[in-house]
Amino acid sequence: MLKVQGFSLVAAALILAGCADNSPMVRSEKEVSYGDPNAVEVVTVTFGSTDLQMIAEKMARSLAQSGVLRGRPVIQVYDVQNKTAEYIDTRSVTDSIKNQLMKSGVARFASDNVRMQSQVDHLKLQNESGLYKESTVAKTGNMIAAKYRLEGTLTSIYKKTKTVNDVYYKFTLELFNVESGVSEWMDEKEIRKTQKR
Repeated sequence: MLKVQGFSLVAAALILAGCADNSPMVRSEKEVSYGDPNAVEVVTVTFGSTDLQMIAEKMARSLAQSGVLRGRPVIQVYDVQNKTAEYIDTRSVTDSIKNQLMKSGVARFASDNVRMQSQVDHLKLQNESGLYKESTVAKTGNMIAAKYRLEGTLTSIYKKTKTVNDVYYKFTLELFNVESGVSEWMDEKEIRKTQKR
């Protein structure tokens, strides 16, 4: 039997065969294919992935370049208020903005208004349950308070005629100084989508 640095070729083949993904492939009757997630999506006039990406890029760039975020301050993000007639996952919008700001290195983020309770619950679990080794327990009273609060609103105006569907979206984002309550930065992104019927 051939040896290659202490392993036989047969053993190597068996290891590789065991690592192969032998899971069955599920096929659809209709053709499905992967697309570019950054490609412009214009299937309908409703809020879509391209709208989300345009908003996140514009807002993150504007805030990062504003000069307000000196010294990588801590920001608490509140969910965007959806004032449109559509269901829109506004958490995705805020997560995309946070992601881009974190990648640019201009800000840090505290637990947001929704995730704060799970942060508190986990601290209580570590400190009060007796389940954890004392030297590894995260101490209470050490969370970093946010210097800024980021809030946003998404609104829309929908118009329809016999031949055209027209939707106008406006996304507004505002940064408040938590201590003073002063608005330190604000910007908006407008999107208009028209579809001939």
